[in-house]
Formats: sequence, C-alpha cells, structure tokens
Amino acid sequence: MMPAAVKSLIERLKIAWHERAIALKALSFAMVGVLNSAVDFAVFSFAYYFLVLPIVAANTLAWIIAVSGSYVLNSMITFAHESGRRLTPKGYFGFALSQVGGFLANTITVWCLVELLNVPAWAAKIAAIAASFAVNFSLSHFVVFRPRGDAR
Repeated sequence: MMPAAVKSLIERLKIAWHERAIALKALSFAMVGVLNSAVDFAVFSFAYYFLVLPIVAANTLAWIIAVSGSYVLNSMITFAHESGRRLTPKGYFGFALSQVGGFLANTITVWCLVELLNVPAWAAKIAAIAASFAVNFSLSHFVVFRPRGDAR
C-alpha cells in the first residue's frame, strides 16, 4: 500500500506532465537531447577522425542525422500533445529550420575551440553540444511546438 503523500505526489506529477509544464518539457527535451547528442558526437567523431572530413563538414553531417532523430523523438514524446504525435514534412522542416540557431551555436563553438584555441575536437564537440541546448529548446518550445488555438 502506497502512502497518501506518495500517491499525491505521483498524481501531481501526472497532472503536470499532461499539462506539459515547461520544466518537465525541458527535462524531457534534455533526455531526448542526451540520446541525440550521443548520435551527434558519434557521427561527428567518425566523420572527422575516420573519414577525415573538414570540421564544418563533419559537424554538418552529424547535425543533419541528429536533428532528424530529435524531430521524431520530440514529436512523439516531449511535444506529443502539441504535435498530435504526427510526423510531417512541414513539421520536420520547421523543426530543422528552428534548430539552425543551435547548429550555428554548435558549429561556431566547435570551430573556434579547435581552430583558435587548439582544444581537441572531441572536447570541443562536447562544449558545442552544451552550448546549443538552450537555443534549441527555446526555439522548439516557443516557435515550433507552441500551443495552437484549439490544441488544448
């Protein structure tokens, strides 16, 4: 038997989740982001170290693959209410376009750290992923997946 306080907490969390409180959305976005960051990092590392692509080309390839996965997961999980769990070309291109700000923050960070400060590319990429999180979440929350008039 569960104590009343625990039941109450669980119920409040369920309500907050269904109401899509911004903090829970940010947490969900971050969890999806961890997975996508691992994909981004792996593809970048492969492209830069093994395919010997230039830093910007490696980062662009990694971003395209990661943003595609991010769109699917965020549409189905983080912003499921707003998207209706539907994947559409228009939704994908809107999401990808909104993530260009994060891509620019990411690419500028990785390039500057590697080319100007001689930071190892793997460490620069980690810093770049961290730098782009706030930009990506803000654009997703306030632009792409914002509540529509009758979405509630």
